[in-house]
Amino acid sequence: MAKVAFLGLGVMGYPMAGHLLKKGGHEVTVYNRSAAKAAQWVKEYGGRSAPTPREAAAGRDFVMMCVGNDDDVRAVACGDQGALAGMAKGAVLVDHTTASATVARELHAQAGAQGVGFVDAPVSGGQAGAVNGQLGIMCGGDAADFDRAKPVLDIYAKSCVLIGGPGAGQLTKMVNQLLCVAHIQGLSEALNFGQRAGLDMEKVVSVISKGAAQSWQLENRWKTMVDGKFEGFGFAVDWMRKDLNIALAEAKRNGSALPLTAIIEQFYGQLHESGGGRWDNTALITLLSKR
Repeated sequence: MAKVAFLGLGVMGYPMAGHLLKKGGHEVTVYNRSAAKAAQWVKEYGGRSAPTPREAAAGRDFVMMCVGNDDDVRAVACGDQGALAGMAKGAVLVDHTTASATVARELHAQAGAQGVGFVDAPVSGGQAGAVNGQLGIMCGGDAADFDRAKPVLDIYAKSCVLIGGPGAGQLTKMVNQLLCVAHIQGLSEALNFGQRAGLDMEKVVSVISKGAAQSWQLENRWKTMVDGKFEGFGFAVDWMRKDLNIALAEAKRNGSALPLTAIIEQFYGQLHESGGGRWDNTALITLLSKR
């Protein structure tokens, strides 16, 4: 049994922290910006909550973090009340936030300076993956820190792999998101085309999902896309737009050309402006159905 803190109880972090206690049997302390959410988690799972990241992290072997963006990562990890201020030498900080490779490298350096390990470990699999403990975790950092953290990460992982040094996990998540939106845009166009052609889309999908067109998006989202249902599940438009802007900024640094991604980011901007920022990111199809 390890002493673990989990910082950030959103749609992903809430069940992930629960697995650490219920399935892993670890001693878990949680922190959330909204104290009411932390109190709710404690009532549901047990463990305890702390009023600041520093207090949650104090005396912990591992500190997991899953917040919103680079600024949130810095706010929760750094400063007088941040997690690093409470962590002792030999502990490991694991960041599950989808953030930039830049902030991952910053935290790796800051943690290392005080004898704390750091692993950037963004996840893929969505809310369902978090709830079911079946996440893909792509990691960056030092092998020794990863090896120590992996048995804890495996509690909610379907796959957990060290890709490379600091920031490699975040860069891999960017690759993941680039592929996801390309699939979603292609699926949107294909489904819209099939509907306008008067095809029975259930029969169409039953055939094409067994061939080269098969994808996770096709199998899991075609029905909700055809039915025009985008609320109350999935990965929000605004979050995907945030992720794409991280990837586009990184592409400027490394000289990559991302013409399709740049266009799709604009499409997500249109959805945001029309009030669909909290819809599932497969709502791209609605921009085609209006034409």
